Amino acid sequence: MTRRHQVLDAATRVLGTAGPRGLTHRAVDAAAGLPQGSTSNHFRTRDALVDGVVDRLLERETELWGRLADDVSTPDALAVAVGRLVDELARERLITLARHAVFVEAAVRPELGQRITAAHRRIAEWATPLFAALGSDDPVRDLRLVLAVVDGLLTNQLADPQPDFAPATAVRTVLRGIFGTWTA
Repeated sequence: MTRRHQVLDAATRVLGTAGPRGLTHRAVDAAAGLPQGSTSNHFRTRDALVDGVVDRLLERETELWGRLADDVSTPDALAVAVGRLVDELARERLITLARHAVFVEAAVRPELGQRITAAHRRIAEWATPLFAALGSDDPVRDLRLVLAVVDGLLTNQLADPQPDFAPATAVRTVLRGIFGTWTA
């Protein structure tokens, strides 16, 4: 792991445990077990650090999706893959809390909101054709719906953890509305 990733992973943990107000260079140095000033060597400002966290979260989620989505050739396979992604993200509580903290900060920092929008565009570049190939009559709308369901499922599981959490069931229900009934 590079020093940059070490810093960003520590920043993610700080965001996940202390929230946006707790994200300081000093707190990240301590969480990373690095000498004071190490974080500022990579990220001169707090905004730069948050931007780096956004990039790292997207990198981690992309890598996770790549591991979990070996087959998305049918609506049912997509439901299973998305359900596995949501389940894994829910288990990675600190990372998902950090993700939500970044979303909240993006609401008050327009330039961060633009970075989130750009990340959503990158996701849409590969996911929209997938939805079209599976038979969606409006792939952009349907992708947005599924992403909203993912965020809602994660938020609810973070706020009120359920031991029988089964996100694939909810995703499957939404996908049935998009693609119609299919045989699982």
